[in-house]
Amino acid sequence: MLRVLVVEDDTVLARLIADGLREHGMIVDVVHDGATAVSRVTDVTADVVVLDRDLPVLHGDDVTRALIRLGSPARILMLTAAASLDSRVEGLHLGADDYLAKPFAFAELIARVTALGRRAPDRVATVLHRGDLTVDVGRHEVRRGNRPITLTRKEFGVLTELLRADGEIVSAEHLLNRVWDEHTDPFTTAVRTTVKTLRQKLGDPDPISTVVGRGYRLA
Repeated sequence: MLRVLVVEDDTVLARLIADGLREHGMIVDVVHDGATAVSRVTDVTADVVVLDRDLPVLHGDDVTRALIRLGSPARILMLTAAASLDSRVEGLHLGADDYLAKPFAFAELIARVTALGRRAPDRVATVLHRGDLTVDVGRHEVRRGNRPITLTRKEFGVLTELLRADGEIVSAEHLLNRVWDEHTDPFTTAVRTTVKTLRQKLGDPDPISTVVGRGYRLA
């Protein structure tokens, strides 16, 4: 699942963007100033940062420079009210991956975020395989052998993370960070419950192993 950090000081616009991205199956975190954005990127692994350029505390240009300096793999979509060619070129020269002028059509925002998400380093493979399991990330399709399986967004996200780990142990904390948003209670049983329903849908033999005290992995 695609994880997006929205950095926008207009709280109404930020909520609208976040709600729209979530409706398209993305995990979204929201902050309202540049300094918080930089600190948040070190806590969560975002695939795409939707970054307003005119931010309080720390300007969007400085946020872009900081993310590059920190080696963040996130792709940056810069938003700004300045629509001139010079402004767009300047933003791209700073290190932004794409640029969208306000006001924008929401369909275009979704398309640009999705395209940037496909270019994120750990999102290159869109079809994942392990044993008789196949997950088409782009089409949100899962098959076990010849049997199609319908999963919820959370179940799909958990399975995708387990497949990407390629047999390595994935902790519950990692799954919370990648599949749920920042408002999730860290002591929730959401991961355990989702893994349980995922196992039921995948059927026998159970492809998910529980490593007590450490997490889960695919056999």
